[in-house]
Amino acid sequence: MHKAPRTIRAVLTPLAYIANRWTPAPRIVRQAALAALVMSVLIVVTGGAVRLTGSGLGCDTWPKCTDDSLIVTQAQGFHGAIEFGNRMLTYVLCAAVGWCIVAARAAKPWRRSLTKLGWLQFFIVMGNAVLGGITVLTGLNPYSVAGHFLLATSLITVTTVTWQRTREGDSAPRPRVPGPVRKLSWALIATTLVLIAAGTVVTGSGPHAGDRSEIKRMPFDWAATAHVHAVSAWVVCALAVAMWLVLRVVDAPDDTRARARDLLIVLIAQGGIGYVQYFTHVPEALVAAHMLGSCLVWIAVLRVALSLRERPAAQAEIPAQADPQLSAV
Repeated sequence: MHKAPRTIRAVLTPLAYIANRWTPAPRIVRQAALAALVMSVLIVVTGGAVRLTGSGLGCDTWPKCTDDSLIVTQAQGFHGAIEFGNRMLTYVLCAAVGWCIVAARAAKPWRRSLTKLGWLQFFIVMGNAVLGGITVLTGLNPYSVAGHFLLATSLITVTTVTWQRTREGDSAPRPRVPGPVRKLSWALIATTLVLIAAGTVVTGSGPHAGDRSEIKRMPFDWAATAHVHAVSAWVVCALAVAMWLVLRVVDAPDDTRARARDLLIVLIAQGGIGYVQYFTHVPEALVAAHMLGSCLVWIAVLRVALSLRERPAAQAEIPAQADPQLSAV
């Protein structure tokens, strides 16, 4: 008696299963990456709304909203609804990141670099969710709040790079400008990071604690930190102007010069908002606009740096005219 032959089948993961049955158009992959970027900015802005409305402890514990309820209760009122709404928006962010991962995995050919960037987004979101919980459990510790914002900025970094990579190939990067220009872009990135970090210190030592009760603030003079932040902003502006001028001198590609122009526009708007909010005693609406501007400045800086190199998409080789196959009849 002979045994029937056994067919060994590979066990497919859910992502591989989807990839075998769906091939998204390149436009869909780009849209998925853009959705993750938009949501990474939106979660920062809504997090700012939590702080500015004094709703940071609207849900006074984590991961539940209260000790007895997973969701917001009527007794927690407006502040509870704001804080809980921001928590729920994290699930929307996760959905956008998940869509990015699925689209990258299902694309043909499979671009592993995009898939890895998508998973990096996911782990940053999970890490920031945990840090957000620690922030609540520690009563809005200002250093934890600052770390929460900086980790959100790292998510914006990865989503921006992912969005850019959806429009490129996977070949080795090739410079489009001379080496000194690329070094200038690194200086611009570094000073912008200093600017963002200084901004978290201004917020951490300023009047918007995130809750209506007395919350511990960073032990720094708010006016002095604001001046340091302003000086950092001027350095970033000087480097941005230098980048715009240098790109014109070296006759950089049009899209690269356009990215430098966009950065200048965003910086001018952000600087104007910053000075107005300082001299008008930091009204909540302008602080929210300044937080959005911080995200847009960082994205603009990254786009300038990314535009200084290119990754051409792989193309099928075209046979030479002398190829015997071309003249075969």
